[in-house]
Amino acid sequence: MTELLTFPAASAMLLEPRLPPLAPTSLSRPFVTLTFATSLDSSLSLAPGVRTRLSGPGSKAMTHYLRSRHAAILIGVSTLLADSPALNCRIAGAASQPRPVIVDPHLRWTPDPADKVLELARLGHGLAPFVLTGVDTHALPAASVALLEQHGGKYISLAATSSAPPCGSGRMRFDWHLVFDVLFREGLSSIMVEGGGQIINSLLDRAFHALVDSIIVTIAPTWLGQGGVVVSPRRLQDSAGIPIPVARLSDVSWHPFGEDVVLCGKLHP
Repeated sequence: MTELLTFPAASAMLLEPRLPPLAPTSLSRPFVTLTFATSLDSSLSLAPGVRTRLSGPGSKAMTHYLRSRHAAILIGVSTLLADSPALNCRIAGAASQPRPVIVDPHLRWTPDPADKVLELARLGHGLAPFVLTGVDTHALPAASVALLEQHGGKYISLAATSSAPPCGSGRMRFDWHLVFDVLFREGLSSIMVEGGGQIINSLLDRAFHALVDSIIVTIAPTWLGQGGVVVSPRRLQDSAGIPIPVARLSDVSWHPFGEDVVLCGKLHP
């Protein structure tokens, strides 16, 4: 079994104002935390599809503590295919495991019993994923549906739109309002969005700022260089065509964890 992690209580207290409330609330949507690790040049990885470790031991333990405080972990399918992540919580004493949620509009992932996320579900060390897809329920591959359901996961078909330049080239996209509404109705009251680049950049679009309650960014003391997967939302312009900032954090705090620094904040209205 993989070694369990510990996170100091004093460090946990520093993060408490940034986390979903422990008591039930009257919110009609999930509490959403956007969190990721980045280099000094805002890169998530060296290149698309290349697994790149950025977090040190302290911030890695912090990430697993964050997972222990959320009902779900959400990632895009590109991250799943590149990293084959476990998507579970390894904090010692965690009361429950978060539900992995995979955004996979075109069904690029074909589940396999050897996939780490399914292996851990069989062992009772994690949960099987919910897969959000734009493929109609009746067109889903029967073998994949059966395999997910055997492990306790499932597909959820959502209405999708096709992206157009400059956002993309005809690929299906989901409206985040719809995504979080559907997940909330599935009983997931808090969601930790971990990546990858397309997911993060799309959530940083101004249209979705009101859906994000907390941002927690681990900054590693390294430059990855040009050509990486970069956190950089689509540029905005004012009515005169002059570029303007896309987003800014407020209520900011900085916390060192080992050699990394963790930035916490909220999206400024």
